[in-house]
Amino acid sequence: MINKTSHKIFYKDSRNLSYIKDKTVDLVVTSPPYPMIQMWDEIFFSQNKKIQEEIQNKNGKEAFEYMHKEMDKTWSELFRVLKDGGIACINIGDATRTINKNFFLYPNHSRIIDYCFRIGFDTLPSIIWRKQTNAPNKFMGSGMLPVGAYVTLEHEYILILRKNGRRKFEKENLKKTRQESSFFWEERNSWFSDVWMDIKGINQKIIDKKTRERSAAFPFNIAYRLINMYSVKGDTVLDPFLGTGTTSIAAMAAERNSIGIEIDDSFKDIIEKTFYNSINFSNEIIEKRIKQHVDFVEERKTKSKEIKYKNCHYNFPVITKSEKEIIFRKLKKINKKEENFIVEYEN
Repeated sequence: MINKTSHKIFYKDSRNLSYIKDKTVDLVVTSPPYPMIQMWDEIFFSQNKKIQEEIQNKNGKEAFEYMHKEMDKTWSELFRVLKDGGIACINIGDATRTINKNFFLYPNHSRIIDYCFRIGFDTLPSIIWRKQTNAPNKFMGSGMLPVGAYVTLEHEYILILRKNGRRKFEKENLKKTRQESSFFWEERNSWFSDVWMDIKGINQKIIDKKTRERSAAFPFNIAYRLINMYSVKGDTVLDPFLGTGTTSIAAMAAERNSIGIEIDDSFKDIIEKTFYNSINFSNEIIEKRIKQHVDFVEERKTKSKEIKYKNCHYNFPVITKSEKEIIFRKLKKINKKEENFIVEYEN
């Protein structure tokens, strides 16, 4: 039983994680600054002066490569701190930019995959996050005239990388925790698709609009879903680009520990405020998952479809034997000790 989880925050540069020991992290969930997206130029300029020089000289491809060489340092550190069988989930979008009057796509996702493959990661099937938009004019370029129009970029990638083969659960206590961490059959069918179209931008109400725009925070539901898919209760989840704290909040809701790294210490007050406001938000997420499952079961009954099993803790029907031990524990209290936040859960 998970009674408490710990959430540590470091306001440091993620290119050097020497304060995190080798093979101590179970899962990485992150969304880094996107190379060649203008809003993140200043971050990259501060890391390597050659990047700014190449942009000023209108050498887009060279700037792109220098930006990625800085991020490569973080990916190498992630490989070191991950346990064998650990997984890294990286939300990244490609970039379009016009430099020297030349419109160009900079393939961030493939550049990251290439480097991570070369340093030893196993590359698993990626997820395409299709970001829905209501824009009436989606094309870019010269409208109705060939050949100068371009398709719009309305999706991002979630790269799934694994270190040294499949994770093993050999001890009985680990097997039990894994069973309690299971997800519902209908969630599995939706989550493990290679195209996600059901998550629309930011839905984290506890982060104000101005802060979200400033940080480009990715949706809570992406972090929460990935944490449930690729870790078990009590695991440690790392986000080397924490921003406003989305990954840590998702870890709290899912009864996982977390480590967050954020280079911009001006986010400190925002992160702490968001943490303290996350109890009700997280508990609503838990209640929603349970209600959605109960509604799914009721709808299935109307179609006279057989349901063989019952969950041991809630006594509601479940489709598979694997779901019998699923249990959710709501957040009760958050206390701070130095830069460490301790979350207590209801029994």
